[in-house]
Amino acid sequence: MMEQYLALKAEAADCLLFYRMGDFFELFFDDARQAAQILDIALTSRGEHMGVPIPMCGVPVHSAEGYLARLIKAGCRVAIAEQVETPEEAKKRGGSKALVARDIVRFVTAGTLTEEALLEPRRANVLAAICAVRGQVGIAAVDISTGRMELEECAPDRAGAALARLGASEVVGPEGWDDLSLDAIARPGRDFSSDAGENALKAVHGVTTLDGFGAFSRAMLAAAGGLIAYLAHVGRGKLPLLLPPVARAGEAHLAMDEATRASLEILVASGGTRRGSLVEAVDRCVTGAGARQLADDLSAPLTDRSAIEERLALVQWLHDDALLRGDLRAVLRSLPDIGRALGRVVAGRGSPRDLGQLRDGLGEARRIHDHLRNKPERPALLEALLPNLTGHGALTDLFDRALVPSPPTERGQGGYIAEGYDAALDELRRISGDARRAIAALEAKYRDQTGIAALKIRHNGVLGYFIEVPAGRADGLMAPDSGFTHRQTMAGAVRFNALALHEEASRIAEAGGHALAAEEAHFEELVTQAIGARHAIAATAQALARLDVAAGQAERAAEGGWSRPAIVEEAVLEIEGGRHPVVEAALADAGKGDRFVANDCRLSPQDRLWLVGGPNMGGKSTFLRQNALIVLLAQAGGYAPAARATVGLVDRLFSRVGASDNLARGRSTFMVEMVETAAILAQASERSFVILDEVGRGTSTYDGLALAWAVVEAVHGVNRCRCLFATHYHELARLAESCEALSLHHVRAREWKGELVLLHEVAEGPADRSYGLAVAKLAGVPGPVVARAKSVLERLEKARAESGGLAAGLGDLPLFAAAAEHKEEVVDALRERLSALDVDALSPRGALDLLYELKREAESLP
Repeated sequence: MMEQYLALKAEAADCLLFYRMGDFFELFFDDARQAAQILDIALTSRGEHMGVPIPMCGVPVHSAEGYLARLIKAGCRVAIAEQVETPEEAKKRGGSKALVARDIVRFVTAGTLTEEALLEPRRANVLAAICAVRGQVGIAAVDISTGRMELEECAPDRAGAALARLGASEVVGPEGWDDLSLDAIARPGRDFSSDAGENALKAVHGVTTLDGFGAFSRAMLAAAGGLIAYLAHVGRGKLPLLLPPVARAGEAHLAMDEATRASLEILVASGGTRRGSLVEAVDRCVTGAGARQLADDLSAPLTDRSAIEERLALVQWLHDDALLRGDLRAVLRSLPDIGRALGRVVAGRGSPRDLGQLRDGLGEARRIHDHLRNKPERPALLEALLPNLTGHGALTDLFDRALVPSPPTERGQGGYIAEGYDAALDELRRISGDARRAIAALEAKYRDQTGIAALKIRHNGVLGYFIEVPAGRADGLMAPDSGFTHRQTMAGAVRFNALALHEEASRIAEAGGHALAAEEAHFEELVTQAIGARHAIAATAQALARLDVAAGQAERAAEGGWSRPAIVEEAVLEIEGGRHPVVEAALADAGKGDRFVANDCRLSPQDRLWLVGGPNMGGKSTFLRQNALIVLLAQAGGYAPAARATVGLVDRLFSRVGASDNLARGRSTFMVEMVETAAILAQASERSFVILDEVGRGTSTYDGLALAWAVVEAVHGVNRCRCLFATHYHELARLAESCEALSLHHVRAREWKGELVLLHEVAEGPADRSYGLAVAKLAGVPGPVVARAKSVLERLEKARAESGGLAAGLGDLPLFAAAAEHKEEVVDALRERLSALDVDALSPRGALDLLYELKREAESLP
């Protein structure tokens, strides 16, 4: 056995091996140690290997899914080794001592899950493959629980942002590629061939050309090849549901890098959970598929005005009709997740319950279609969705006739094919039922015959049907002429068989076996029908998800008093009464009656950069983020948390707010801040929107001010994008004199009777002070420390007044553009050194050494 295990473990490589032994999956050696620690189960031992006890632990097969979920969440990958023959087949093959053959039937990894128990209903589970071809990066992504597949190509410096948008659970790439991340899974480079990818896609979809699906670059096809090869590997040759690939154009979506997504907490809050994120504050979807679609919308907002307006029109249509919205959401709430049910069926892991979900979901989709098609003034997006909600009549009729109302999750015990669907199956069930009634009659007969009232006819998996009597009454049945045959003696009972009971039991077993075989055949037929309609079913699932998102967006807008944003081409951002959806929701949940203070923001080509000052805790960061989120929500096709909003289309959104250490990559807070700022300055265009918070903190005051000053000038004069820039450097206010499109603003605060009152209102003009000491007092800094700080501050301010302050002389600086054009004076180090040389004072040896030194210095110059 151990020889077989070690051979399978070599094949499993770095995966934990679940080795099937009877009703348990066993793990051995280091796998057992690791699994026992993660799962908190007992670690035992079994036999010896090379004179050392073999560590072992195990989990029951019937509850393996729960243990698998915990292992996957801990970052493990698991290979499942099942018995691929019965003990009888093993004996026939190799004699009585033959070992049952086992083989790895599947690899369970984070990106290849389809089981309902292992997936989060409201989160997509994406597997991505990435590779480089001819200077471009190809990315293929699929959620195999629904089959949705996307291909895209981008420049190498945009790959990180693309992967951040996808939020993949697992990433694979070619081994030996220098740019492959450390947490990605390396696969053979030959898998990432564009020719292999094209051929694989053609084979999966049964086509001779991919032209009908769109135009795909060589980099896209190479990534697709790597993805499909990996899926074939983990599925041991069996592929999951893969819908026709869709080419995603990078310019069709609002670009956001990883730092921006983390800063804005779009899908995950800073604590690593959904709670406190934007999607949690916005999500009012009533289905898991809708919630997943909403998350995808927020991760990849649109940049096409007509597409955004189509989404907004559908949201408004449902927003303006509360009764219709309520009826639609009530029906959607009862829908099963037909997209994931289809994924399990196509992957070969489906159950009768999954077929029942397809039947029920497609039937309800038809009801929604019939209800909505008669409504007046239907928006264009709804007209496009309605045809996908119908067309499944034949399939649902078949499933209605074939399946019981509530099919079970397991098919091993049968009972899921409806009565009347198959006359032969009904007859087998009748025979089995008659035999069971005959056994009940036999029990009554045997009680009368023996006079033992406690006599019972029972059943178990080992003995089958048997007669059981108390041990004290068994003597009469032991007699040779009693008609009973002794089977087993227990502590308090004795078990017997009888000829009539054996005959009826045989009838039950034979009829039951034939019935199970008949149901299994029908199940396979129904699965084949579902697979044949997989593309149409998937389209219905996507249409239902889109309806749920629109209805949820309308519900959230009505609940929060949000407004439909106007989408324009001009580079403007006009927000009236804007609010931060997450902070506002948190204040409402706190139940203290606190009201969120709404603020306006008006950016235009003539006033595109706001410099925002004010105290800590005053609301600067919230103001910056809320405007970025309003842009994101609007371009995702939803209403905005504002009284009125006009959003000029944004191509890239940048947020540098709240950096922290990245110790794993050897970066301090300041280094992280500078890396993110550098990315903004290099990539932001005139159509971008940037929020920057306290650039320059984390280093000396002079360095910080100098950097902040230069960054503001660069954003204003070079990038020329819309920007909100929060700062504590009051000296930056002088930039308003030289930057014509820069204006000064501050968050209001007042001191009242020695206490700081934060008003959270954004007003025009520069901040008069930072109120740092007042905030320290609010935070509980001891009084003597605050008093000492106050006296130090008075000295510093007096010195600043005498010297002209930190910004003394900055008014004479040329503007950034002029300074950038001015080339630094070239310093000729060799010339300076030779000019200063006293040749007469050199000895012959010294002159030779100096000559060698000057030669080395000359060679080192560029």
